[in-house]
Amino acid sequence: MPKDTEGYKVKGKVVQVKGQVAVVEIISDARPALYELLVATDDPEIKFEVYYQSEDVTMCVILSEGNKIVRGMEVTGTGEELQIGLSMGLLGRVINLFGQPQDGGEPIKFEKSKSIYQKKPNLNAIAGGYELLETGIKAIDFLTPFLRGGKTGFIGGAGVGKTILLTELMHNVTVRRKGIAVFAGVGERIREGQELFMRLQEAKVMDRTVIILGQMNENAAIRYRAALAATTMAEYFRDQKNEVMFFIDNMFRFVQAGNEVATLLGTLPSEQAYQATLQSDVSYLEDRLVSTADGAITSVQTIYVPSDDVSDPGVNAVISFLDTAIVLSRSAAQTGIYPPIDMQASTSTAISRNLISERHKDMLRAFRQLLEKYEKLGRIVAIIGEGELSAADRLMYTRTKKIINYLTQPFFSTEIHTGRKGIYVDRETTINDIADIMSGSVDTIPAQKLMYIGTLKDLK
Repeated sequence: MPKDTEGYKVKGKVVQVKGQVAVVEIISDARPALYELLVATDDPEIKFEVYYQSEDVTMCVILSEGNKIVRGMEVTGTGEELQIGLSMGLLGRVINLFGQPQDGGEPIKFEKSKSIYQKKPNLNAIAGGYELLETGIKAIDFLTPFLRGGKTGFIGGAGVGKTILLTELMHNVTVRRKGIAVFAGVGERIREGQELFMRLQEAKVMDRTVIILGQMNENAAIRYRAALAATTMAEYFRDQKNEVMFFIDNMFRFVQAGNEVATLLGTLPSEQAYQATLQSDVSYLEDRLVSTADGAITSVQTIYVPSDDVSDPGVNAVISFLDTAIVLSRSAAQTGIYPPIDMQASTSTAISRNLISERHKDMLRAFRQLLEKYEKLGRIVAIIGEGELSAADRLMYTRTKKIINYLTQPFFSTEIHTGRKGIYVDRETTINDIADIMSGSVDTIPAQKLMYIGTLKDLK
């Protein structure tokens, strides 16, 4: 953003401040463009973004501390949209929306800057084709395989482990793949951002990671735009011929921030009081997270489900863009199953696209059939006990229970809390172990012994 704005014609003054919105009267002949950045004439660090204007009024969202803004304050146009600084020097750093360090380090030297409102790539520039991406998390690699260049979502209510699962995935993938990770904390708790930074430093992967935070104590406009700034950084690294892992926590907070801004501006609401632009807001971000001939962007998103209601329009707007939807179950979490994946509701297009091996597909089909019978028998067991089942049903029930227990796993990201050392298990080992359980090789071992192990070899 240019510091010297004297030559630019747009001039105005603040006539009203309503929370995070300022009404600016334009006193020059020139009119500002949509999303143009305005700054206070006496203090360029005070920033406004043009959101809506008519002949008589210009509505701006405030991107600075509101207590510094007063009526009558003079503002000047910059002729630019909100920019984010870009360079390889971002790696290893934690920044805010304006590129300012949040980790106590030195200021970052940027090679260039770009508007956070970049155009979506043309269809002919988007790379086609997918391949599997191993995560080392048994339940995910077996039930809902990840796609390189795809979009994956962890969907669940409060306290079911979305952020922990995302952090574990971030650790596993960045340790083993020499790509770049971009993490966007949208509505993040300050504690969570600090813990993530420390954990990535301990894993020695922070040097290939950049974290941008729009924390929950900041206003809605900054939280919303932090996601777009992170997307711009991911595009930059992709265009430098890198493989990029893009993590965003939380997409529902992104939707919620857009809704807050729309409400403050007095726009007409849509379904269940969401902003009328809900679908276009989400699609604008999601459509930019694509792979090209230069590099790939693999997106992993957490989606908070308010009141555990998956039918919420804000949740559905995000889910519609996902290739892999991993639904987290509160009932599974309450029984001590981690990761608490809802094995029936979770889906992955990797299965329908025939990207997994035939053996994997056969094992998955057989397990889903067992799981369906297991859930039916579970109602009977809850009433009369497992001992009243027939011998065949009891054998099938215990084997299925052992597979469910086997798919639990100690995480690297929770070692300090659980005292169990984290384990990475490759996909083929997981498939082989499940095949062994189905064939009866561990029938003499109690189901509880399979909880939180790595592979079946650990039983010996």
